[in-house]
Amino acid sequence: MKTRCLRYGLGAVTALAVTVLSACGSSGADADRGPVVGVDYARSDTDFWKAYAQYTPRFAKELGLELKTTHSQNDVANLAANAQTFIIDRVKGVAMAPQDTAVIAPTLQQLAAQKIPVVTLDTRPDTGEVYMVVRADNRAYGEKACRFLGTKLGGEGKVVMLEGDLASINARDRTEGFNECMKDNYPKIKVFGERTNWDGAVAAQRLQTDLTTHPDIKGVYTQASLALSGTLHVLKQQGLLVGPKDKKHVFVVSNDGVPRELKDIAEGKIDATVSQPANLYAKYALYYLKAAMQGKTFKPGRTDHDSTIVRVRDGVLEDQLSAPLVTADGGTYGGVPSLKSDNPSLWGNNLG
Repeated sequence: MKTRCLRYGLGAVTALAVTVLSACGSSGADADRGPVVGVDYARSDTDFWKAYAQYTPRFAKELGLELKTTHSQNDVANLAANAQTFIIDRVKGVAMAPQDTAVIAPTLQQLAAQKIPVVTLDTRPDTGEVYMVVRADNRAYGEKACRFLGTKLGGEGKVVMLEGDLASINARDRTEGFNECMKDNYPKIKVFGERTNWDGAVAAQRLQTDLTTHPDIKGVYTQASLALSGTLHVLKQQGLLVGPKDKKHVFVVSNDGVPRELKDIAEGKIDATVSQPANLYAKYALYYLKAAMQGKTFKPGRTDHDSTIVRVRDGVLEDQLSAPLVTADGGTYGGVPSLKSDNPSLWGNNLG
């Protein structure tokens, strides 16, 4: 299987680009290969998105699909231009993960006008229709982090939540899930919410400020693994990067389940993560694109792959995949079961 990688930004839809694309030759499918689908990679600066990019061609091959790929680099304008590239190339479907979910509707409308089905993964557009959304329950991410920290802190103390970009449905869901869980179950825990815009450097700076002002902070929830390096660096500078049995230990819950997180849990540097299924995002985004091309329809309910399809609004179904809490001991925290960090079922233990 060949994968064509296109790297166009805002100027992609120009006469020159059209000429180049025509020369590449793509009519959606050739006689000797499967249908061509477009996959836009949202980012390439995190281990999670690098893993997703590794899994995508593997599952495309299994499903008999050819890929055209673009990179929007966390820029919605780039994503809009890349969608135009896919239209010019007459792909049969598009998988994307818009990071700004509030402004993607016009792009979805343009693809719909060309009868190109769209599957979004990891994120869900705030408005507009798609064939399927593939993601896990992000509110549950926040609640699982809350339950773990609430248990470890005995229901009292101070924690920092390093939020993502609240223009993203993911950051909003994780933030709301965490805050509501804390309010309902651990009202004596004070939460300092810090918006980081998915920027590790910003996250580190905000955490540094909070620890300086409140040296008795005992927990940190990072909504994405991209904040992990900075978090550990700040804790080390403060003399707080110590084992979980040390009274100075600050409990850290991350989010993604990348290999580094699993290693850090085993070594006692962090305490837990929520494993966001990069492998299943790749698999089922392509699975649903193929289903769309075959004219299949779906309805809410349990699936045959340990998930639940829910109707989030008219015209939008979401396949909510499993995303387990991961800890060192595989225990249950606040009623939430977890897997041990060395569990072979975790995708972060199966990259290579």
